[in-house]
Amino acid sequence: MSRRNKKTKKVAEKETDSDKPYRPGVKVFCLWKEDAERLCEIVDERVDPETQKEEYYVHYVDFNKRLDEWVTADRFTNTEITDDLLGSDKNGNSDTKGRGRTRQQRRKTDSLHTSDAKDELHKEHEEITKVKNINTIELGKYEVDTWYYAPYPDNFSDCSKLYMCDFCLKYMKKKRTLMRHKEKCKLRHPPGNEIYRKDDISMFEVDGKTTKIYCQNLCLLAKLFLDHKTLYYDVEPFLFYVLTEYYDDGHHIVGYFSKEKNSLDDYNLACILVLPPHQRKGFGKFLISFSYELSKKEGKVGTPEKPLSDLGLLSFRSYWTEVLLKVLQENEQLSIRDISSRTSIKTEDIVSTLQALHLIKYYKGSHIISVSPKVVEEHQKNLGNKHRTREIDPALLKWQPPPSTPEKLKYR
Repeated sequence: MSRRNKKTKKVAEKETDSDKPYRPGVKVFCLWKEDAERLCEIVDERVDPETQKEEYYVHYVDFNKRLDEWVTADRFTNTEITDDLLGSDKNGNSDTKGRGRTRQQRRKTDSLHTSDAKDELHKEHEEITKVKNINTIELGKYEVDTWYYAPYPDNFSDCSKLYMCDFCLKYMKKKRTLMRHKEKCKLRHPPGNEIYRKDDISMFEVDGKTTKIYCQNLCLLAKLFLDHKTLYYDVEPFLFYVLTEYYDDGHHIVGYFSKEKNSLDDYNLACILVLPPHQRKGFGKFLISFSYELSKKEGKVGTPEKPLSDLGLLSFRSYWTEVLLKVLQENEQLSIRDISSRTSIKTEDIVSTLQALHLIKYYKGSHIISVSPKVVEEHQKNLGNKHRTREIDPALLKWQPPPSTPEKLKYR
């Protein structure tokens, strides 16, 4: 074949690809739950190795990336897409920049005028993580659909399903490998000190320096359900507080939070996760409350590391609201500083929560709490008992803060 004919063939192939109705970058309507139509953007395409059918990885516009999924073309509809649905600007250009990021994150990025280097890194991260590499995991008695991409080693990242030991969190490709591993694995609880136990609930403190492999496995597991988590392998500067439920065969992981050993920004929590099978059972607030109990033991105020995930922000705002309303119900005359010293909640978080509740005013250069018993009762009624609350008994917390190191003293 001549060079000219080869060139003509390549051009023809490109023209054929561009003529395909469904390809990455195209927006279409897709049948979703209960046959509802949702506007989505095609992110990637593949041929399923088992069914040999062509599939498309779609992101549902204005929805979180955790809902992204592989679908077949028979779920696409012929509903016409208008310019207002595409979000076109004045020049008719479709706004697809920042897919999967919240409006708040996009505004923050714009306002900070990040450098080209950071923009390139973000684009590279978005490109790498745009498609989930693991679809499901088997952890103990649960089979769980994942939400996001996680940077597992290359020889595991092409597995549709991973099998995990729910004691040591080691991950495997095959069920039979997991069964053989369970016969040899002697671990029956997280590899750290049990610092709290009430009924069947326990908390273990695990040091990222002394149990590096376990903590790395924990971070990789967490990344499957946290979009913006970036800590995977550098675990040595962190302590991990792992929440477990006890059954006859041992302590099974429910969730965890991590905390910097030496935080210069008063962070009492770096990352938090409750595994999907255990969500909406009060465990999220339990972990948040536990982080503040540690801060009280240390005699410090604390705040979570920012930015928080969408679910993290909801959990913290709900926790702060409950705590502040309870304190104000007991004593309406407290100042913001008094509330902070009682609860170990940082003043900035107290102010933002009270502002959201319309319980604070700015007068002559300072914030003043404006509240009455009736208003507090009304807010508590609105709050209701949406989720089960798990109270922490401080008397059962067997933990002392580590002694101050020269590095800590240096920055006080």
